[in-house]
Amino acid sequence: MTLVNSLENNFEQPNTRVAEPFPLCLERPLGAVVSQSGTQFAIWAPTAEKITLRLFSRGSKGEDGDALIGQFLMRPEADGSWTYDFADNKHGLYYDFLIERDCGSVDRVADPWAHAAGVNGRRSMVVDLPRTDPEGWDADRMPEVPIAQTVVWETHVGDFSNDPAGGFPESHRGKYLAFTDLGTTLDGHPDFPTGLSYLKKLGITAVQLMPIYDFGSVDETICSRYNWGYDPVNYNVPEGSYSTNPYDGSVRIREVKQMVQALHNAGIKVIMDVVYNHMFSPDNWFERIVPEYFLRRKPNGALSNGSGCGCDMATERAMFRRFVVESVAYWAREYHLDGFRFDLMGLIDVDTMNAVRAALDEIPDRGPSILMYGEPWSAGATAALPGTVLADKAGLPQLDNRIGHFCDTTRDAIKGHVFFSDRPGYVNGGMHENAASVRDAVNAWRASKQPEGVAGQVIQYVSAHDDLTLWDKLCASLAAKSLGSAVSEGDNENSVDVPKALYDADLSEAGLASAGSAIAGAMATVMDANRMAAGIVLTSAGIPFMLSGEEFARTKYGNSDSYDSARELNWLDWTRAWRMRDLVEYYTKLIALRKSSAEWFDGDRVIVSVEGDELVFRVGDYLVAVNPGRHIGAIDVASTAVAPVSESSRVWCGMGSSTNASAACISAGDGDYLIVPPHTFAIWRLR
Repeated sequence: MTLVNSLENNFEQPNTRVAEPFPLCLERPLGAVVSQSGTQFAIWAPTAEKITLRLFSRGSKGEDGDALIGQFLMRPEADGSWTYDFADNKHGLYYDFLIERDCGSVDRVADPWAHAAGVNGRRSMVVDLPRTDPEGWDADRMPEVPIAQTVVWETHVGDFSNDPAGGFPESHRGKYLAFTDLGTTLDGHPDFPTGLSYLKKLGITAVQLMPIYDFGSVDETICSRYNWGYDPVNYNVPEGSYSTNPYDGSVRIREVKQMVQALHNAGIKVIMDVVYNHMFSPDNWFERIVPEYFLRRKPNGALSNGSGCGCDMATERAMFRRFVVESVAYWAREYHLDGFRFDLMGLIDVDTMNAVRAALDEIPDRGPSILMYGEPWSAGATAALPGTVLADKAGLPQLDNRIGHFCDTTRDAIKGHVFFSDRPGYVNGGMHENAASVRDAVNAWRASKQPEGVAGQVIQYVSAHDDLTLWDKLCASLAAKSLGSAVSEGDNENSVDVPKALYDADLSEAGLASAGSAIAGAMATVMDANRMAAGIVLTSAGIPFMLSGEEFARTKYGNSDSYDSARELNWLDWTRAWRMRDLVEYYTKLIALRKSSAEWFDGDRVIVSVEGDELVFRVGDYLVAVNPGRHIGAIDVASTAVAPVSESSRVWCGMGSSTNASAACISAGDGDYLIVPPHTFAIWRLR
């Protein structure tokens, strides 16, 4: 009996509800591998009857010079894979597979293990990876930024440079290479930096990039649409619409490396947003290759939809777990990436997440320093195999303590409910209701009734690409309360009719006059709340994170899900950054303070007792106070000293606040008070 017939007879009607109904291929390299001995192709397809490898001269049908070079019948292996070897280097050739079933059907597939592809990812490409390295790539190193100095700034490749006023070369707008442009400035304001120069001045230490793998919602041949990219097609291939030439699979690889290299040279780490929980479509390469294995299904056979995209990936299955682990490690090794953010981590099983952590740790020199964190939730219930423990909030205790998670409890305590935009948090009208939660939040919830792990596991934030920007949330909640704006109620969320002038935030004398006294007053209140929110996040234990542009009051005019909206709505408005340069400077100072001492990262926060709902805490020799109320707050100095006898000769020196730069000094002994004006964030230092 031939091996083909043996596989056919054993797995003709597999029970795919069983965890592993097929022989596993856990050791053999898969994909197209270029080595000194030639080029080896391998694909895992245990239910196939026959597989034909096809080689092409171009990456898509209809391109000039496109030709079928040859067709090669692959040989089956005992581990369920099919292989074909060539004695020469096939770099630059494109390929796909024809998979024939015993029923006579034929599926055309690209290679999910491929590292390169042609335009729109329809054909895979053989790539000799060293040929894609830019000059100096061997010398590229992870910036020496300790975790205690990590401040994450999330952006989208297009958002970063699409604004024509940003000073980027037109050919680089919306492209990877915009991150390599040095010395860009705002049109008309040569003294105001944009791009990489802006980031260096702001002081952030890590850029988190929204998806840069090959995704399916944008046609790379015309690039006429905008999308965030949470719709994977080829996980291990860079997105072509961000490259200067999407037709040549090598170009996008080289340009991603150039982008990483430029950020590293600026002392900034690079974190990649990865989406292994679902794909662009249920009709994906994995499903075509091994039907009903890679996607989760309910007992009735229907596709599981915990992702909200109709195709949850079965990370608990050995072959997809292998893929995820190898994929993350590949990006880390080949592109020198410094961290990974996992979309809907709550849909990924804890064993896979821990296996990824272990694989990263094996990377020489820098592996243990590579960051890992994700969203400990999902869009809905999934249908994982029985016994699977997911990396959601319930599964957090089973994760390695160097796998972090976004802390939505901090987010909602500070600014209010994420889906009900009129509901306030601590800084925007809900001071009393949220005071206890904020006191737990600043200590990364370590002393709360529901701890969330060590400080390094807690991503502290009030804005991200999802949901309203911080400015828009504050506008909505305060407009509903102070301006009487209409609220549209919904079952799962609501919205507020916010005056455009409030979103625009023109704080110039002319802008305030044209807005009218009511909106001008609301604008000032929103700005105070923004400054307090930033102060809390950047002085809390854990890892601070922000959406790009939060530091200049970024607005999307109330759009909470701009994933496929216009470029103009999504791009970073560099003119607004200049107009809000005082707010940018405020963030810059907070970030510098954050980086000045490791205590801000994981030092214990000692909550100072106060009569009201003000937030007052001490960390080391620093004292932080937040007063979102309308009345002056007074802190009894005697209550702030951990060891009053030894510290009685020292004084609390004001380092500044969100409303002024007062540097008054007050004795740390008894009998005096520190005053905190209304709507103010303030810091003192014991000297």
